[in-house]
Amino acid sequence: MDDLGTALDGEKATISGGTGISHAPEHVHPRDLGTDEEWFANVYQGDKVPQLTLRAVLMGGVLGSLMSVSNLYTSIKVGWSFGVAITACVLSFAIWNSFVALSGNRLKRMSLLENNCMQSTASAAGYSTGATVGTAFGALLLITAKHVDWKILLPWTFVTAALGVFLAVPLKRQMINQEKLAFPSGIAAAETLKSLYAESREAILQARSLIAALVAGLVVGLLHTGEFAWQKMSVLFRLPELYGFPLKLRGIDYEQMPGFGFEPSVLLLGAGMIVGLRVSVSMIVGSLILYLIVGPEMINIGEITQPSFLLKKWALWTGTACMVTSGLTAFGLQWKTIARSFQSIKIGGPKESVDEKLAAIEVPTKWLFIGLVPLTIVLVALQYFAFQISIPLGFVAVILSSFLSLVACRSTGETDITPVGPMGKISQLTYALLSHGNMTANLMAGSVTANIASSSADLLTDLKSGYLLGANPRKQFIAQFIGIFFGAAAVVPAWYLMIKDKATLEAYNPPSVNMWKAVAEALSKGLDAIPPHAQIGMVVGGLIGVALALVDVYVPKKLRPYTPSAMGIGLSWVMPLSNSLAFFVGAVIAYIWSRINKKSAALFVIPVASGAVAGESLMCAALAMLKAGSALMLKQ
Repeated sequence: MDDLGTALDGEKATISGGTGISHAPEHVHPRDLGTDEEWFANVYQGDKVPQLTLRAVLMGGVLGSLMSVSNLYTSIKVGWSFGVAITACVLSFAIWNSFVALSGNRLKRMSLLENNCMQSTASAAGYSTGATVGTAFGALLLITAKHVDWKILLPWTFVTAALGVFLAVPLKRQMINQEKLAFPSGIAAAETLKSLYAESREAILQARSLIAALVAGLVVGLLHTGEFAWQKMSVLFRLPELYGFPLKLRGIDYEQMPGFGFEPSVLLLGAGMIVGLRVSVSMIVGSLILYLIVGPEMINIGEITQPSFLLKKWALWTGTACMVTSGLTAFGLQWKTIARSFQSIKIGGPKESVDEKLAAIEVPTKWLFIGLVPLTIVLVALQYFAFQISIPLGFVAVILSSFLSLVACRSTGETDITPVGPMGKISQLTYALLSHGNMTANLMAGSVTANIASSSADLLTDLKSGYLLGANPRKQFIAQFIGIFFGAAAVVPAWYLMIKDKATLEAYNPPSVNMWKAVAEALSKGLDAIPPHAQIGMVVGGLIGVALALVDVYVPKKLRPYTPSAMGIGLSWVMPLSNSLAFFVGAVIAYIWSRINKKSAALFVIPVASGAVAGESLMCAALAMLKAGSALMLKQ
């Protein structure tokens, strides 16, 4: 459901269920749960065990807040964000059991359904909020050189996420209870919880490996930058930011070429282990073509005046075109899913024939209207007063996002892919026509859609876990809604602390931010703002994106792993070669591991990679915020 980051956009969720411990086993099939009446009689746990408790919400809020900061860092650094539900389940299980042991068993273990509510809160905090804080608002910072005031960003983040949660209310019974869509990541989370509470040896080992990798990631993050005096004390052990490769080719001194080297980051290695060889090979091949063939040619003919402009002002146009056209083509090829989305719209509570007890635990439809009306008014007002988007266009953004979130939820349910990128680009394209070149309106419309769509799909995925475990959906909805408060309260301050100004953001060379900015500029300024050969590159990249999206659909499934990834190729032209190389090394490590011991790799690759990503990103984000805070105190 979630997670290949915002820069990957159309391929955003190909990893999601993979940021945790286990994948959904084949023997679990949603249709086995029968009718609503059968589910209520045979699966529903009622109030037999605790579910929505203070400790569950607080644990989820704390873990989700940490993961929201982690995702903010990864979305800025590599254009990626990762699902948090399964990781939060594992950490919560381990942390609370440690509390129980330290208390001499005076504390009670958290029940399975408490942990399920916990993961809803954590998922809302860590993933549903802040989906575009580091992307759309980052792009706006690069364009205007000014931060959006926190009094705007905080309610914007909260309201868009809350709208997504409320819009999912009428979809739950149709997509989960009636149609029993798979929502594979939801199944994976439910099975992970079952394994943990059954105390299976494999699940416990996976949990320990995730925690060990997280600690290792924290250590690497601590030693990685060396920007503080106390860090320099460990200079003999500190990991340098980049190992460069000395090379001179066609008159180009590659020591002056940005990112031509290897970055020893477990975050990047872990990400490569998760995405696998197909995406990672596409990334390294694309990077080598750019750095060794196309880039030098553009420098030699004078279109690129400085090597540092290669990514930021030239190659990003080709890479962005490849990713956008691929995402939109893949979205268009899902026309059957889109049609089913609108055919299945049913607003209403449980049918009268259904037992009243079942109606009492479902989320009432009236909650939809109680939430939607004030939230819509607030969001339209925010658009008007903060960004001068007219009131009619503000309503268009909400209405368009409502329909697109419906499609995103069905796509997630059927394929585990949440097409957040294409959703945002459709809004941007719409506003390019309606707002006559207004870049701010363009970016903010994409932000509204991306946030709402990701939040809706995330809630339904979590409700799928609860459905399989026999949880109370109303209580889980409340847990999810509470999580939004935690996420917004964490990610917005973290954004300002991590990114002091435009120069700080530019220093990351953020691929996803550059992509959002490029799309907004292309739609608003036209082709005149793009270098001549980069215009040709856009056409070529766009055609490659379309072709590879068609290949994904029509090539036999067994051959698909051997075809290039449009998102991998596109990303390789908007991020440094050092990132692509680290991804590739990580994917090779996972591949070799699987060849040596397939069973061991199946058990440990994902948790080890997920822990490493979370650990290093959390530490690097914390250090960035500490650095900004230290500078602020010195000024005062």
